[in-house]
Amino acid sequence: MIDFEKFAKYSRPAPRYTSYPTAVEFKDLTPEEIIPFYQNSDKPLSLYFHIPFCKSACYFCGCSVTYTSKEDKKVKYLKYLRKELEILKKYLDTNRKVIQLHFGGGTPTFLSAEQLKEVLDMIKEYFPNFAEDAENSIEIDPRFLSEEQLKVLVDGGINRISFGVQDFNEATQKAVNRIQSYELTKNVVDMARKYGINSINIDLIYGLPFQTLETFKKTLDTVLTLNPDRLAVFNYAHVPWMKKSMRKIDETTLPHPSEKLKILKYTIDFFENNGYKMVGMDHFAKPSDELFKALQRGELHRNFQGYTTKGGADLIGIGLTSIGETEDAYIQNYKDLKNYEKAIDAGHLATFRGIILNEEDKIRKRIIMEMMANFSFDIKRFEKDTNINFFEKFKNEVEELQEFVDADLVTITPEKIEVNKTGAMLIRNIVLPFDEYFKKMQNQKAFSKTV
Repeated sequence: MIDFEKFAKYSRPAPRYTSYPTAVEFKDLTPEEIIPFYQNSDKPLSLYFHIPFCKSACYFCGCSVTYTSKEDKKVKYLKYLRKELEILKKYLDTNRKVIQLHFGGGTPTFLSAEQLKEVLDMIKEYFPNFAEDAENSIEIDPRFLSEEQLKVLVDGGINRISFGVQDFNEATQKAVNRIQSYELTKNVVDMARKYGINSINIDLIYGLPFQTLETFKKTLDTVLTLNPDRLAVFNYAHVPWMKKSMRKIDETTLPHPSEKLKILKYTIDFFENNGYKMVGMDHFAKPSDELFKALQRGELHRNFQGYTTKGGADLIGIGLTSIGETEDAYIQNYKDLKNYEKAIDAGHLATFRGIILNEEDKIRKRIIMEMMANFSFDIKRFEKDTNINFFEKFKNEVEELQEFVDADLVTITPEKIEVNKTGAMLIRNIVLPFDEYFKKMQNQKAFSKTV
């Protein structure tokens, strides 16, 4: 039996490790520094398009969002997307095979059916070489999806949809300004199935106002009736000093870390008892789903969109605030519309910052990302690939892990580091010793708490 009150002592600010080094380490980069990372690779492509618009604020949201109901803003943004692609084409071989496409936001379906078709046609025009088995996905707020939009998406090649739910508890929905009924959600899920979408993900968040173990149990029971293929159950990141809308949340209504741990433990057991497998620190998938198959093959990859089956590709970020990733660098576009448009009008790439990885970064990235994805690290394979004696190089880090070994959360042998099911709830804490940047950081409050 886990002592959740005692376990809560591990709650501390730490990165979510969608990248390593993390985005707080990004620095200004010139076009001359950025361009080689587009040119010096022949890897397949993973495309990320950011659609930043929302009609109103969901107070829990940490995304880069522009709130508007004005049609002209959307029209203008699509024009700039095309201009950005035209500039990008000068430096990037857009005939490289595309194995993944993802739309995030904002609310991508805040665009009309006609606008969605315009974007999809534009993508196929500039990137004509899509793999037959490409994973083409989109994040959808169920409150903003019509049958006309869905038909356009399916005709345009979208084959996976992620629906945002967060919680069905009425008090929680009111507190975060996201009223969304079960009936509405079920209708769009059923509609997606009718149109042939065979991979549906549901997003949930624990740690929101008024949530308790009992209220979240009801949400889980309700979500199960939607029969999703995958689920993402995120730990709410309360960072009101970074996101103004979070200041509208009454912090006294947020569950205690010990209650959040109970919710997480129950959620893991619930889904595993109902036919799902845990993938990474916050995803679940049916055994037949590609996400779980990728985990079994050791091919699971983690990036800014979370866990993905499509590793080994160059991620190209397109649109406001989007982030790209190559083997040697992370590259981010401007985060505000004014500077984004200004750069493109000047004929420049919309990218303005990022980080160029040194050899030490790459080594530590491998360790952190492998553990984040698999809850284990293959020491012997690492030593064979790098010619580095792991225990000599990482003597101090292994000593720091001893706390988790003593707590029966981690096992370390000459062959492997393995994190057990209970330790998986603290995976961000466990990989922290390998993060060189975090140890030197003055303001660790830049990150949300691990519990």
